[in-house]
This record gives sequence, C-alpha cells and structure tokens, in this order.
Amino acid sequence: MIELVFPDGAARPYDASVSGRDVAASISKSLAKKAVAYALDGEVRDLSDPVGRSGRVEILTRDDPRALTLIRHDAAHVLAEAVQELFPGTQVTIGPVIENGFYYDFHRNEPFTLDDLPKIEAKMREIIARDAPFTKELWSREEAKRVFAEKGEAFKVELVDAIPAGEDLKIYRQGDWFDLCRGPHMASTGQVGNAFKLMKVAGAYWRGDAKNPMLSRIYGTAWANQAELEQYVHMLEEAEKRDHRRLGREMDLFHFQEEGPGVVFWHAKGWTIFQELIAYMRRRLKRLGYQEVNGPQVLDKSLWETSGHWGWYRENMFAIRTAGEEADDDRVFALKPMNCPGHVQIFKHGLKSYRDLPLRLAEFGSVHRYEPSGALHGLLRVRGFTQDDAHVFCTEAQMAEECLKINDLILSTYEDFGFGEIVVKLSTRPEKRVGTDAMWDHAEAVMQDVLAEIERRSGGRVKTSINPGEGAFYGPKFEYVLRDAIGRDWQCGTTQVDFNLPERFGAFYVDADGSKKPPVMIHRAICGSMERFLGILIENHAGHLPLWLAPLQVVVATITSDADDYAEKLVETLLDAGLRAEADVRNEKINYKVREHSLAKVPVMLVVGKREAEEGTVSIRRLGSRDQQSATLAEVLAALVDEATPPDVKRQRAAMAAA
Repeated sequence: MIELVFPDGAARPYDASVSGRDVAASISKSLAKKAVAYALDGEVRDLSDPVGRSGRVEILTRDDPRALTLIRHDAAHVLAEAVQELFPGTQVTIGPVIENGFYYDFHRNEPFTLDDLPKIEAKMREIIARDAPFTKELWSREEAKRVFAEKGEAFKVELVDAIPAGEDLKIYRQGDWFDLCRGPHMASTGQVGNAFKLMKVAGAYWRGDAKNPMLSRIYGTAWANQAELEQYVHMLEEAEKRDHRRLGREMDLFHFQEEGPGVVFWHAKGWTIFQELIAYMRRRLKRLGYQEVNGPQVLDKSLWETSGHWGWYRENMFAIRTAGEEADDDRVFALKPMNCPGHVQIFKHGLKSYRDLPLRLAEFGSVHRYEPSGALHGLLRVRGFTQDDAHVFCTEAQMAEECLKINDLILSTYEDFGFGEIVVKLSTRPEKRVGTDAMWDHAEAVMQDVLAEIERRSGGRVKTSINPGEGAFYGPKFEYVLRDAIGRDWQCGTTQVDFNLPERFGAFYVDADGSKKPPVMIHRAICGSMERFLGILIENHAGHLPLWLAPLQVVVATITSDADDYAEKLVETLLDAGLRAEADVRNEKINYKVREHSLAKVPVMLVVGKREAEEGTVSIRRLGSRDQQSATLAEVLAALVDEATPPDVKRQRAAMAAA
C-alpha cells in the first residue's frame, strides 16, 4: 500500500498499482471526467500511469496553469496527424511546446504556405472532434526503427538512434496515428479544445544545422479557452503596430544593414534619445556615489582565461589574433563581452582599505557578443551594444544593504520610464559553476534574505520568485522582469553577487585588523543593454515617448508664409528654454504637415498663421489628438518646460524646495 496526500492535506491509502484516473474517480466522478493529467510531487504524468509510490498528488484539469503545456503539446500531435492526412508522404520530425504555443517541423518536397493553414486548421478540428484517446506503448528500439523505416519516416529513425540506451522508448497513439514522444499527454484529443490557431510557416534546418535538409515549420498557438486566444491574438496585433523596427524607420531613429550584422546605425534623432537615457542614468548614479570609469575594448586572452570567461563563454566572444613580425607580437585578444574583468583591474590599481568600501564603479561600456544571425532582432538582439554596467566592491557585511540600494535604484528607474509591474527572480546555482558549495550556500542565503526584504518593502507591489539553476557561473543573481503596456514580460536589470572573480584576480582590501581580504563583487545592470531597453521603451509607448525623452519635442508649423518669421522666432525661444524644437515653414498644406509629423511621433505641434503672429499666440496640438487649443506663448512655454523636465530632476528640485 501507498499513502497519497492531497492539496488540502488529507491523506488516503491506495494500492501501488492505482492510476491517476483511478485516484480522480475515487474523489468524484465529475473530477475524473474533467481530469487531463495528474502530478505526483510536482511531476506531471499521464492519467493512465500507475502512481507506484507514496507522495503528494494533484489532479489536473484544463483550468490548471500546468495543463496549458499539455494542451499545446497535444495540439502539436494533432497538427502532425492533420498534415499527414492532408498531405500523404510528408515526414514528421519534432514538435515541441514553445512560449505561447508550439510548432512542428515537416519534410516534404513543397514547403507549406500560409494558404495551407486554414485547410490544416479545419482538419485539426475534425481530429479533435473525434476525441480519440491518447494511449502510451513502450516499444523496443529495433521495433521502433523497423516500423518507422517501413513508413518512410527517416527522421524518426534517426531520433530513435539518438535516444540513450536504457531509456524507455515511448509511442503515443491517438486513434490510428502514432508518434514517438516522451509525453505526458492528456486523456484524449478532444481535450485540446478549439482555442487554437496556426500562425505562420517558416523554414528550419534539421537539428539546426545548415548542412542538413531544410524542413517546413508550422507555428501555432493554443489556449485553455477562446477568450485567452483572442486576447493573445490581439496582443500580437498590437505588438506588430508597436514594432520598434517599423517605428524606428518612421521616426528616423536608426537602421541596420548587411555590412554590419547585429550592430546599430544610429541616426541623429535616435542618438538623441540614447543620450537622454545615458544622461538620466549618469545623474542617478552621481547622486548615489558611483564613480564612472572606462575600460579597454580589447584585452589579452589571458585576462579572460583568469576570469573564467574564455572557458565558459568562449563561443560568444569575438577573438582577434595579431601576427606581428616578432614572435612576441603573435597574441590572441578578445573584444570585451562584458566590463567586469576591467573593473577588477581598476579596483586593484592602488591599495584599498576597508574604509574605501563600498566602492561603486560604473561604465557605459560598449561590448560585443556573438549571436547567431537567425537570432538577431532589431535593437532587442544585437551583437554590439552598450551596457549600463556597474560593479560594487564591498565587504560581506555590506553586501545585503548594497543589494537593497541597487534594488531601490532599479525599481525607481523603471517607474520613471513608465513600468509599474515588476517581478524579481532569484536565480540560483547552475550545474556548471565556479567556487565552492560553501560559498554558494552563503551567497544564496544572503540573497534569499534580500529577496524577502524586497517583497516586504514593496508592500506586495513587487512580486518575487525563484529560478532554480539559472544563476551566473560565478554567483547567484536577481533578475528584474518588467511588464509592458500590452502584457509582455522583459528581463532587463540584474544584480549578481560574486565571491569568485576578485579572488581569481588576486584582488583584496586591507581590513581593520590589517589582514588582506577579497572583496565581494556585486555585478549590476539596470537597463542591461541600452539598445534593447530603448527598443522596449519605443514599443511600450508605441513611439509616443514622454516629452522629456522625445528626440524632437516641438514642431512649429506655419499655415501661411505670413507666419514664417514668427515661427522662426518661436523656435529660438523654445531652444533658449532648453526644448528640442524645429520650424516647418514649407509651402505645404497644414493637414499634410500634421500627418507627416504625427507619423514621426512628434509629441507637440504649435500651429501658427497670420492671426497667431499678430496676436502673439499659438494653437497647440498634441500627438494623437485632433483638438487644438489656443494659448499665449508664455503659457505654452511654461507648461512644456515643466513637462520636458526629466522625472529625476523634478524630484531633486522638489526635495531642495522642501528642505
């Protein structure tokens, strides 16, 4: 006999051979009917699987968040069956669950097109309506290879060969169709439901290798109900409208080209926003006692070997070999992928005392990391970018307080840029790491305490969670995930505690008792990649940037040429007040000018004609509004100067006024 404990704490004895379905039925017939799977000590299993041992058991229905993965997994199997029914001779390969959906790769002579998707969707609905049960069988390796070979499924034969010896080889059937799969699955195809949609088609090399055959990939999404599906599709439509690459073209901010893959060509307006971001961060850091430094772009391989990056991160680094006339000049260098080793060298230059700590070094460092060409995505995934990087060198006793100060800085920064929903995740030790278990135990214990304090200080506004095994190779870290205006999550800021790197480089400070001790090194980024953060900002605001960030804040547009001189004088006044302004005195109709500057997302237009020039007034028009309001120049100027003041400057002025 075994004992199963239910979520409410109740425990019942069962025979070890009892299945998940039997357990559900023992609770109620209605639960057994709604059940799609069960979990034993958190491990999700097929309902038909025998429980086998004592533990904590949960019955999963379609409403359980964990069931969403099963819905998508089963939808991928239904997709594969539909394709093979409609297009005989098509070979199936793999069909995993991915974020927000699934895909399946197929091999056929003709790749799929978007026109094929409605037909495939209709066939999927037929298969779902059949409500065929999912059943699991264990086959021998030889039997599986023979059956798939007879079916002409060469890719499945290769997958069978790749399964480690001694591992169960599972076949899942749904009616007459079957597939090689690890599982688990729901009880039947009917439980997939109809809240799914095929989204797009793409090409993909078998196993991601360009030397292998090209496959035809079909992407889909699936949800627990129609409302969630419609919400997701709406989000995608919104995301397309907000795509920073399109907005970057319309707003004349930046571009990319083949000769510089993964690096940004900044135009004047885009560079203005970039510099506003940098200026904001510089002001915040200066008030918090950071010292801005700058490390070399290229460093000898030996430094990266000492840091551990050459061994752990080599495939993401750009290496350069010099070949001088003398043998001594034949050296290997690397473009820096991060700033931390350089900051350790700066810390080591000159003797440091415990009185010098914490020492906070910041750098807006240009770094380069290799990303596969297929992964590059506008500003969001590049090879060359700028980190708003900093490293705090402190004692162990100072570590927790420094992490909390960093947390306060990160949260207030996100709030200034319009992000309110934040999740802080603690990522713990990865499988591959440096340092002793004792060091990791200590670091993680401190970070756990800090995480609890972060949640307490926020009063529940900030959510926290644990990311097991996702820490850096040198230490645990906090990951700051922000949610944008259409519900997408972005991981930006990090705080990483490091007991290893200073020791590897022989960095130390002289403690109060005269002994030498390695400092704790806290790696910290707020925006992370400035380029990526800017891309997120553009999409979050749909290009309608707040006035203080907008590259061009005001356009003074004339209705007639009688107002040209007045418009030019207005611009001079706006520029003198510190606003970024231009005049548009072209011989074009005002409606044309309004459309053009609205497309470029200029926040404010001041429209002037003969009457405004005579009266010394302006008509103010805001981006996204058709209304115009008349006001005096003095009124407009005061309002715009206040609105264009960065939030941190406003806070500082308010604090000084209150003092």
